[in-house]
Amino acid sequence: MKQSLFTMEHARQLTADTYELVLSGDTSAITAPGQFVNIQLPGKFLRRPISICNWTKDALLLLVRVVGEGTHDLVRCVPGTELDVLSGLGNGFDLAKGGAHPILLGGGIGIAPLYGLAQRMLEAGIAPTVGLGSCSGGDAFTWRNSASWAAA
Repeated sequence: MKQSLFTMEHARQLTADTYELVLSGDTSAITAPGQFVNIQLPGKFLRRPISICNWTKDALLLLVRVVGEGTHDLVRCVPGTELDVLSGLGNGFDLAKGGAHPILLGGGIGIAPLYGLAQRMLEAGIAPTVGLGSCSGGDAFTWRNSASWAAA
């Protein structure tokens, strides 16, 4: 676990209540897809746990569903806002346990960690089969809808 400041690069609305956030900062504590971060918001006592969608050495890609006041405030942060982040939380997925033909299934906001997992599998020469679900057509989006996803 590592505590550090991250800077909001952008927040982009994907559906009525789901946003893509890109934060820049030190991601050295993140070691595996499936981990999460805890974000401290100004004026809030509790941190917000958010699954990591993908990461590079200096940026995080997060998928956030607005479900309350805290996540609403998070997605409304303007570019340049500094956020106190605990990173490298959780065990993450072990690529070695996926087998030769892994199947990744997820729905709703639960698809977030599958993107980073699928990317790491492809980099390791493993081609997963991916199935994604949503409650309605209005909640659906694809990984291809976002240029940031390819960059992160």
